[in-house]
Amino acid sequence: MPKLKTKKSAAKRFRRSASGKIIRNKAGKRHFLSSKGTTQKRRLAQKDTVDASDHKRIKELIPYK
Repeated sequence: MPKLKTKKSAAKRFRRSASGKIIRNKAGKRHFLSSKGTTQKRRLAQKDTVDASDHKRIKELIPYK
């Protein structure tokens, strides 16, 4: 079986946890931060897991990561 190429854009956005879940950053913390509260900004800074419906598709994009 030939080797699979990793999609570099996906490799920069996603990583795998020790248990095998795929981790992503939350959206919404790039600009307009003055109108958001400190609690919201703190929660947006935390990592989140990818939804189960997208799990298979993203695993194909980062096969060895």
